Amino acid sequence: MSRPFGLAAVQMAVEPWDPSATIAKMAVVAQRIVHSFPWVDMLVFPELAASGVAQFGRLPSREEYALCRAPIPGPLTDELCVLAKRLGRWLVPGSLYETEGDACYNTAVAISPAGEIVARYRKLFPWYPFEAEAKAGSEYGVFDVPGVGRFGLSICYDMWFPETVRTLAWMGAEVILHPTLTTTQDRELETVLSRAHAITNQVYFLDVNAVGAWGGGRSLLVGPEGLVLHQAGERETFFVHRIDLDDVARARETGTLGIAQTWKQLRDYGMRFPPYQEGFERGEVFKGLGELKLTGR
Repeated sequence: MSRPFGLAAVQMAVEPWDPSATIAKMAVVAQRIVHSFPWVDMLVFPELAASGVAQFGRLPSREEYALCRAPIPGPLTDELCVLAKRLGRWLVPGSLYETEGDACYNTAVAISPAGEIVARYRKLFPWYPFEAEAKAGSEYGVFDVPGVGRFGLSICYDMWFPETVRTLAWMGAEVILHPTLTTTQDRELETVLSRAHAITNQVYFLDVNAVGAWGGGRSLLVGPEGLVLHQAGERETFFVHRIDLDDVARARETGTLGIAQTWKQLRDYGMRFPPYQEGFERGEVFKGLGELKLTGR
């Protein structure tokens, strides 16, 4: 059996603090990909691409910053839904700053080829204390592609907490879509984390970063046995790859490299891990740790 699915990862620089111009740029690239590779079923963009957020460079004016934030559904997602329907493809446009009342979330959406939002995921672990404007979400995000399988959503700093991807896999996700936006020196470590998540959860893991002054690139796709299927450099580019979700099923059934049947052992072991039973905040590791804040000299 086979469950093929065509993925496209778009590693791009945003138009700083101009979501409309950035979405227009996304549309041009997406149309080019679909024209050249008609077998592509889904396009995935970097974190906050849909909001045109730039980490470095000039600060936005109050008016510009207001344009980068919107409710869901709202003006930004309306444009993206039209794009997905025009392309006839699944679209994960990175994430955007979602407003709900006075709260702001870093939110990823999955849009169907019919132009409908089928999943919305609010980043569970905003990059505190740096991402202070975003409130933490409280729910996990998975969605089904009919006839193919279940996909999970994760955003940037979420990957530093192994429980996030483990939970998505436990919920049945076979592919993790992970938009990110980072320029920092830990990007090398994040490529290791991408492989670790793929290996320990036996999933495809697609990590899509931005480039330019707003991201360090090095986007990558890892298979369910930990093999890096593609890794980009540090310039604007995209890559396409046809995955097969039956490879996930085989890895889980027969074991990674025919050896490690980890999900079966977790099922049969019956262990109730103390952090989940007693609460993380009660752990000995926290004794003596200070508050979460910017570190001084």
